[in-house]
Amino acid sequence: MKILFINKFLFMNGGSETYMFSIGRKLEELGHEVQYFGMEHTGRCGGNRLGCYTDEVDFHSSGVARFLYPFKILYSKEAKRKLLRVLEDFNPDTVHINNFNFQLTPSIIYAVKKYDRQTGRRTAIIYTAHDGQLVCPNHLMQQYISGERCQKCLNGNLWNCTKYKCIHGSTVKSLLGTAEGILYRIFKPYKKIDKVIAPSFFLGEVLSHNDQLKGRIITLHNFVGDITLTEEEKIKENYVLYFGRYSREKGIETLVKACREVPEIPFIFAGSGELQEMVDRTANIQNRGYLSGRELYRLIAGARFTVFASECYENCPFAVMESLTCGTPVLCADIGGAPELLEAGTQGELFEPGNADELKSKIELLWNDRNRIKYYTDNCTEINFDTLEQYCTKLLGIYKECGREREQA
Repeated sequence: MKILFINKFLFMNGGSETYMFSIGRKLEELGHEVQYFGMEHTGRCGGNRLGCYTDEVDFHSSGVARFLYPFKILYSKEAKRKLLRVLEDFNPDTVHINNFNFQLTPSIIYAVKKYDRQTGRRTAIIYTAHDGQLVCPNHLMQQYISGERCQKCLNGNLWNCTKYKCIHGSTVKSLLGTAEGILYRIFKPYKKIDKVIAPSFFLGEVLSHNDQLKGRIITLHNFVGDITLTEEEKIKENYVLYFGRYSREKGIETLVKACREVPEIPFIFAGSGELQEMVDRTANIQNRGYLSGRELYRLIAGARFTVFASECYENCPFAVMESLTCGTPVLCADIGGAPELLEAGTQGELFEPGNADELKSKIELLWNDRNRIKYYTDNCTEINFDTLEQYCTKLLGIYKECGREREQA
């Protein structure tokens, strides 16, 4: 099978890129042919045979080019033209779209349909939703200025984005985001997508507020990488672990406040971000900085428990999945898709996001109750997330099913 992956960034920029390139490599190992389309960028990790990509678009830059951004946000003729060239050269069976709004725009969907009309082919279009972009113009469902979690646009009134300046606190940018959302509510390009993969039931329910997606949403939780640890590496030590970004939306302010209230409990933080100074100023937190791979997995496995403190609507957080796979219980914020990944009272506990007092109490409870934490640790072995290969097998099933449905249409 030939699969063309589309994502605006073709370098390792975040979770969606890790997802896409991991799947792409595994599908190639399984004998399938894979190419990529997106923006050109230094450090690009994948590509296509033609070497054909759109020019990089940076909406934070200044200069004359920024005056053209409103048009590029709404519809990219360049993306449509160049993608059509790649499609004509590669002739994929499936186009698997990831993040595309603003830089590539829904023009890519129209490119696939034009290609099908010209060639008589019936190319399956799959979209993996990594956030709420198709129902929320700023995609986080969080007001930028206040930091308040928000679902005001789910009823279809996208003007809330402009009202609350949800995109970078800017009226102009928020107005453009609102216009983009309204425009594609009118023209309905997303009805041309065959299947939408939501990595959590939470996100699937959120996306169902867009009428174009109803009946097309499949929930498929993310995969975990190969985590193999020796018995010696799994021995528990005396610390509580947080790993991830040091930022407000990840709950760092709340977590640090709770940590300072229990100075007798040692914490290790592994990550980086704008709130690092706050982390470094806390006496009972040891900041290890950003870690990955086996070094991070050993640290996770050695913790008594980890804390997932996010205060934004998380989709299917790898941090929770990785912790449980390493045999370490999670004290988890009850938000977004995170609670779907564990059973409270069996592999960990839930707490109200942003509630430092409840978080402090739960930290003390788990730290002081050895029997409870052992029970949770033993139950982590009951959690079995898909491996990358298992996930790809399911994904290929979706590709083939969509292909058959298109042939029969």
